[in-house]
Amino acid sequence: MPDGQSFVLEAKSISKSFLGSVALDGVDFGLRRGEVHALLGENGAGKSTLIKCLTGAYRRDDGAVVLDGVHIDPRDTFEAQRLGIGTVYQEVNLLANLSVAENLYLGRQPMRFGITRNAEMIRLSKALLAHYGLDIDVRLALSSYSVAVQQVIAIARAVDLSGKVLILDEPTASLDAHEVEVLFGIINGLRERGLGIVFITHFLEQVHQIADRITVLRNGRLVGTRNKDGLERKELVSMMLGRELIEETRNAAGETLLAGRVRFRFSQVGRKGRIAPFDLDIAEGEVVGFAGLLGSGRTETAEVMFGARQADQGSVEIDGKETAITSPQAAIAHGFGFCPEDRKTDGIIGDLSVRENIVLALQARRGWAKPLSRGDQNALADRYIKALDIRTDGREKPIKLLSGGNQQKAILARWLATDPALLILDEPTRGIDVGAHAEIIKLIRDLCARGMSLAVISSEIEELVAYSSRIRVLRDRTHVAELRGSDMTADGIINAIAAAPKNDTHDKGQNV
Repeated sequence: MPDGQSFVLEAKSISKSFLGSVALDGVDFGLRRGEVHALLGENGAGKSTLIKCLTGAYRRDDGAVVLDGVHIDPRDTFEAQRLGIGTVYQEVNLLANLSVAENLYLGRQPMRFGITRNAEMIRLSKALLAHYGLDIDVRLALSSYSVAVQQVIAIARAVDLSGKVLILDEPTASLDAHEVEVLFGIINGLRERGLGIVFITHFLEQVHQIADRITVLRNGRLVGTRNKDGLERKELVSMMLGRELIEETRNAAGETLLAGRVRFRFSQVGRKGRIAPFDLDIAEGEVVGFAGLLGSGRTETAEVMFGARQADQGSVEIDGKETAITSPQAAIAHGFGFCPEDRKTDGIIGDLSVRENIVLALQARRGWAKPLSRGDQNALADRYIKALDIRTDGREKPIKLLSGGNQQKAILARWLATDPALLILDEPTRGIDVGAHAEIIKLIRDLCARGMSLAVISSEIEELVAYSSRIRVLRDRTHVAELRGSDMTADGIINAIAAAPKNDTHDKGQNV
């Protein structure tokens, strides 16, 4: 059990801003010896920024970091390691082309007369991994082993280098149920040795399995720190989403919208390790909302639907005809459009003009052998700049110079120019100003009224309730509920997210 009084690592009033934007606002965090402390929050909550401030990857603007009662100020991650703080990321930050032994002792190889003592390094590596129940050939390249084994190797190295604090950032994201169980056994062993462990994850079930205490951040601020015992699942979800459970707003037209004919049918579509098989019908002129915490499988569902991640099971029918959606190109050819969550990375091409960004999807569908004339491009860009009120000095302005809301509207224009039958929107209103926010919600309603089918993912549950015909709820990469009519409230969504899963839900999926 963790020491109830002593902190091995303490952050006091940590603040950090980037170009005037506040990422952390006076955050406190305390890690006890021999505890697993879960750090939770949605995208933009400040988790990564806090960890980087603790480990020297970022220079904090204000506040203090205390390790074993001593104020520290690591200037980089290597200094933090020397002080006793190790970090293991979801993407293992080791060198896949080197051997396991070389990775474990990289930068600290046993030497004699300036030459690495390979036999001694192999012996030390075997002994080190034996503490973690791992008996492997340490002479083989790291890439020879599974992600789960690589995670254990990364943990062994981090603990051996640091020995006081271990930060695990999404360590189970790529692991199956058995591998998670093995990893948790290792974490429990480290806890018994007195190590303080920070555990970052989006899987609430895992939090309840492994954590002693839970800290929630939201919008760069501390929401609270609670003991796991006594913290109800529903209350934890509310802390993360930042909403009291009050909601009377519903889309009164929802049931009417369902009257359209079914155009798109996804039957037992899924991809192992990404999203459990699901059934989904989408009718003409309806909006299907997708709700769930970050990491619940919302984006993974969209990617599989659009062919960005090819499904390894199931079938897709469009207007009653079975259709293969094996790639985004195939999806576009069949009338799909997809506005991704991260517009900076996956949406806009920053150095291209507003015009070039808008015509991109239509040109891709036509094929490069049938280029749009410059006149057609200009007319198309001008049409959507006016229709969506994209605030720009002109169609030739680089899109990277537009505000976030106007970039988002330009991406919407790109897909509207293709006249899609099904438009998938992943967080369409995230990070934009209030005015653009209202305009995009109005646009969603207008598109629906025109007969377009939409699938909309949003963390803004009041939004989903306001414009959705029905709402799918996801948890642990599984579709767990569908809400309609009077059940379609913010309270209903949070209850569905927080509901204790059935024993077989995670492995088999629950089709709705």
